[in-house]
Amino acid sequence: MKKIIIGARGSKLSLAYAAKVKKLILVNDPNLSSDLIEIQTIKTSGDIYYDKKLSEIGGKNLFCKEIEESLLKKDIDIAVHSLKDMASEEIESLNIGAYIERNDPRDVFVSLKFKNINELKSGVLGSSSRRRDLQLKKINKDIKVKNIRGNIDTRIQKLKDGLYDGIVLALAGVKTLELDEYSTQILSKDEMLPAVGQGIIAVQCRKEDSHINNLLKRIDHKITRQCAMAERSLLKTIGGDCDTAVGGLATIENNELILSAQLFSDDGKKSFTYNIKGNKDDGKSIGKLIGDKLLALAGNNFKKTK
Repeated sequence: MKKIIIGARGSKLSLAYAAKVKKLILVNDPNLSSDLIEIQTIKTSGDIYYDKKLSEIGGKNLFCKEIEESLLKKDIDIAVHSLKDMASEEIESLNIGAYIERNDPRDVFVSLKFKNINELKSGVLGSSSRRRDLQLKKINKDIKVKNIRGNIDTRIQKLKDGLYDGIVLALAGVKTLELDEYSTQILSKDEMLPAVGQGIIAVQCRKEDSHINNLLKRIDHKITRQCAMAERSLLKTIGGDCDTAVGGLATIENNELILSAQLFSDDGKKSFTYNIKGNKDDGKSIGKLIGDKLLALAGNNFKKTK
């Protein structure tokens, strides 16, 4: 039987996600053995230019581009991504065959000196996204936000080296790597609405590959897919680039899908929020509706890019 090749970034977190996908496939298909599924690491633009801001090296899809190219060239059969790294515009011949059950989508404040962000006062806080930068300023206007890049363990080491007084990370990654001891303050979605897709592993394959599509159907988590569809529709409607400060989180309660979203103006001085609920199967239309609403609220304060 031909080997199935899973492609992922070489970071500890990406490899942990790829290993999780491999395990789920094996559990759901007794005909496959572990030696028939191989994980291959692929270096992406985001990994190569780790010392620069993402906006300086092209912005969109920097942690996915090379992996998707390998999938298109048939060098790999399955691509594993963090959903929040993926562009909202999908490649025509590829599809997300499975959304793995969502990990905790919240952000977490990590510090060796302070118990919470408010204690930080005028300290230096490391953040890798404009969304977080502006949300942090709303929590504590006196902090100095400084760009930080690198994998989770690299960022924690920079904190230990005294380069930052605190950093903000995605809680899903911290938990996956069992670094919970560093979780100083978990930020609620009301304090810091997470990035679209945060905490979700997306498993991508070629549309034409029926064998792989059938394997992935077995590990797809329906509720996570419904939420992801709504969030990605929101992002697609807003447009923008990696410097666009937007947060979005969908949840399902009592059979209804609730989508909360936040968009900052281009200058970062204003923020616009909106919440909507609807049928859990109408994620795409709910995402579009809330995206259009945010654009209307922002008006000339936000310039949509194609």
